[in-house]
Amino acid sequence: MNRPRILGRALYLLPLAFLGLFFFYPLAAVAWRSFAPAGRLDLTPVMLLWREPYFGRALWFTTWQAVLSTTLTLVIGLPAAFVFARYRFPGKRLLQALTTIPFVMPAMVVAAAFTALLGPRGWLNGLLADWLDLSRGPIRLQHTIWLILLAHAFYNTTVIVRVVGAFWGHLDPKLSEAARVLGGNRLRVFREITLPLLVPAIAAAALLVFLFCFTSFGVILILGGPRFATLEVEIYRQAVTLFRLPEAAAISLAQIVLTFLVMAVYTTAQARTAVPLNLRPAEETAQPPVTRGRVAGVALVVTGLLIFLIAPLVALAGRSLAPGDPLKYYRELFINRTSSIFYVPPGLAIRNSLLFASSTTVIALSIGVVTAYLLARERGWFGRLLDPIVLLPLGTSAVTLGFGYILALGHPPLDLRASPVLVPIAHTLVAFPFVVRTMLPALRGLNPDWREAAALLGASPWRVWREVELPITGRAVLVGAVFAFTVSMGEFGATLLIARPEFPTMPIVIFRLLGQPGALNYGQALAMSTLLMLVCTAGFLLIERFRGGGVGEF
Repeated sequence: MNRPRILGRALYLLPLAFLGLFFFYPLAAVAWRSFAPAGRLDLTPVMLLWREPYFGRALWFTTWQAVLSTTLTLVIGLPAAFVFARYRFPGKRLLQALTTIPFVMPAMVVAAAFTALLGPRGWLNGLLADWLDLSRGPIRLQHTIWLILLAHAFYNTTVIVRVVGAFWGHLDPKLSEAARVLGGNRLRVFREITLPLLVPAIAAAALLVFLFCFTSFGVILILGGPRFATLEVEIYRQAVTLFRLPEAAAISLAQIVLTFLVMAVYTTAQARTAVPLNLRPAEETAQPPVTRGRVAGVALVVTGLLIFLIAPLVALAGRSLAPGDPLKYYRELFINRTSSIFYVPPGLAIRNSLLFASSTTVIALSIGVVTAYLLARERGWFGRLLDPIVLLPLGTSAVTLGFGYILALGHPPLDLRASPVLVPIAHTLVAFPFVVRTMLPALRGLNPDWREAAALLGASPWRVWREVELPITGRAVLVGAVFAFTVSMGEFGATLLIARPEFPTMPIVIFRLLGQPGALNYGQALAMSTLLMLVCTAGFLLIERFRGGGVGEF
């Protein structure tokens, strides 16, 4: 076996070692502490779990709300993905950055945003009450399933836009044009040509959305109220509220098993539907909307995105401005009036969040790119087994994983509890599956004849990757980088348990401010949330500008 092949096989051990050390090992520590507290295995909590009525109710609600949320997100996101993939228009990159912001917002911020817009005293209810001459607003969505579905779609629409839009933008439009020349109308061409080619990307995006809705915690807890509980909420209630760690571990284990089964079915189906394609440059396939119908369609989609995704954020930013003194809450962020030892200067929290997000992006890309290449080329049993395993961190409770880090990584030989390195490692667990899922459709759609032709012309494997594959898959890598950066900036659950007090992030500061009484603290929380939005927008625009160098635009 030659040296490059040995090196390639060694690189494949990277994702396995990372998952083994920072995912399975902490979970095993939680399971052992829960089911063998005295050193003797006792699976009674697992056996009793299936008899508990609350588990059945939580499992049923978790599943059907995730299905409905995913469907609603697809309905909203697919037209937007088409517009971003096929058309060029002024402000396109800025709009893409803005539509990514909801994904980074912590759940408590989203709750505040929706309350500011749709709450009983929200902006829209106030406007309708004045317009219709009513004593109170007519919109009543507080603690209803409709608000949960809207919030999930608000969070995850960018997943559809980014993943599907990135792949759709590389599809050769000549395929559709040839079908039109042969007599097919637009609907038939889309149904029989375009849609089958998009199935792997749509399935990848839908799976990611389903996973986030299936493991939803903050949205359910804050917006749904006490009436609704997912498995994630039950894990939190059993572990933190009732201090029943064995029961929480049993529910977490059941959630992981269910997630693995769903992932196994999905990844097998996706691998079978992927076909090699002659992908085209995204800038070449995107055209300006020249006809009135296309201009109207683009305007309609852009307006809908602005209303649905941007309006809650604008309402949130508006509430961060104090009456009579708009910048009062922002100035108060920089003043420690109570001389509290828990006071965190905003600049420090912003710096920590950016450092963690940058580190997470580098680590997630390093592991995710290797994993994606492995899964794209490995067609045997090993690839079929590894594919769903890679997605397991997305279906694992953040509370359980945080406890696992405390138990497993807080003492020698691997003592990382006091190290800030643990935060980007935890963020990477959630981020690198996004890199894998965004790259796989592009890698599996890559025509293998191109690699073979370059090799026959004398190109080394490194040169084939650098000059043939990277220009084609570069856009997918950048999309993965956006998601890795986004996940890290907004991650809250695991960070709250493992972050050192001297290294707080922006979501943790927002949580602390919201947990303190008073209008001033609430206003400061909204001000910090607005700063989080601005920092993320700047980061997204910076990542988008990397495409100006030609990466992903072959």
